[in-house]
Amino acid sequence: MDATTHVKAYQDVLRIGPFRPKRLVVALALLALAIFPGDLGQMTRGLMIDAYTQVAVFVSATFLLFYGAEKLFKFNIGETLEGAKSWQVPLASLLGATPGCGGAVIVVAAYSSGNVGFGSVVAALTATMGDAAFLLIATRPDVALVVLPLGFGVGILSGYIVDAFSRTPYLGSPTGTCDLAPLIGQSRKRDYTALAVFVPGLGIGITQLTGADVYEVWAGLPTYIGLAGVAVSLTIWTVSTVQAMTNAADSPVTRMAEETAFILVWVIAAYLAYDYIVAFGGFDLEAMFKTAAPLLPLIGVVIGLVPGCGPQVVVTTLYINGLVPFAALMGNAISNDGDALFPAIALNPKAAIWATIYSTIPAMIMAYGFYFFAPDFLN
Repeated sequence: MDATTHVKAYQDVLRIGPFRPKRLVVALALLALAIFPGDLGQMTRGLMIDAYTQVAVFVSATFLLFYGAEKLFKFNIGETLEGAKSWQVPLASLLGATPGCGGAVIVVAAYSSGNVGFGSVVAALTATMGDAAFLLIATRPDVALVVLPLGFGVGILSGYIVDAFSRTPYLGSPTGTCDLAPLIGQSRKRDYTALAVFVPGLGIGITQLTGADVYEVWAGLPTYIGLAGVAVSLTIWTVSTVQAMTNAADSPVTRMAEETAFILVWVIAAYLAYDYIVAFGGFDLEAMFKTAAPLLPLIGVVIGLVPGCGPQVVVTTLYINGLVPFAALMGNAISNDGDALFPAIALNPKAAIWATIYSTIPAMIMAYGFYFFAPDFLN
C-alpha cells in the first residue's frame, strides 16, 4: 500500500475531505518534530501534550458552554443590543471581554446591520483579548482575573468617549450580514472524536490545576490523551475550510472542535518556539528582553494591531514565561482585536481602521501607566 492509499484510508476513517496544502505542510512538520529521535522529539511531544491538557481542554470547555448556551436560549443578540439603548456600550464591552473572539464578532455584525453605534464597536474591540484569553485563563487565572475586568472597564470608557466626541459616521455594510464562515452542517465523526478525547482530557487538566502529579493519578493516560488530542485537532485544522470563526448555525460540538483546533495550532507553535530557542538557540532571552525593557510595552501594543489571535498568543506566552512585563501584556490585551478584526475589515474597512486607532490610545496609556507606576505588578 503506497502513501497515497494510506492517506485515502485515513481520510475515510474520519470522513474528511482533501487536505489544505499549506496547513498539511505545517502538520507534517509538527509530526516530523514529534517523532524525531533524541531530546528534540521528546521535548516536542511533551510540549504538545502540555498544550492540549493545559490549554486546549479548557478552550473546548469554554466553547461548549458558550455555544451551548446560545443554542439553548435561542436569542438574537443583535436585536437585544439594538433595544439596549444607553446600555449598548457596556453590553458590547462585556461581549468583547468574553474569552475568544465570538462576542466581538457579534458586535461587529450588529454594527454592520445598523443595530448598534460605533462606540459599541470600539468598546468590544478594546475589551477583547481574543483567543489569548484562553491561554491566560488556563495558565495564569490570577492574572486573567485582573486583565479581563480591566479590559472590560476600559472598553466601556472608550466606547462612551467615542460616542460622545467622535464624528465618525455610520459605516455599516449595505448587505447587513456578517456570515463569513462556511456552514458545515451536521456534526461529523471527527467532531465527536474530538469530544470523546476532550472528556478525559478535561479531567487531566483539572487534576493539574489541583497541583497533583497527573502521572501518579492517571498513570500513562495523559500521554495518550494529549497526543490523541493533538492528532485529532491537527487533522481537523488541516482539512478545515474555516479560517478561525465558525458559523453560528453549526452545532456546539462542531464549533468546539473546529475552533479549538485553530487555537491549539497557535499554542503549540508558541510553546515550541520559546522552548526551542531556550534549549537550542544559545540565547539568553531574559537578558535580551531586559535590554529593551522600555520598549516592551510599545512592542506589545504594536503587535496587538496585527489582525488575528496568533501573534497575541505569542505575547501571552512570553509573559507567562517571564520574558515581558505585565505592562506589555496589558497593552497588547487592549490594543489587539483578535479574529474579530477580519470580519470588521471585510465588511467595514473604514470602521475597522478607526476602531483600531481609537483602541491604541487607551492601550498606550494602560501599558506605560503600569510600566512607570507599577513596574513590578504581577511580574
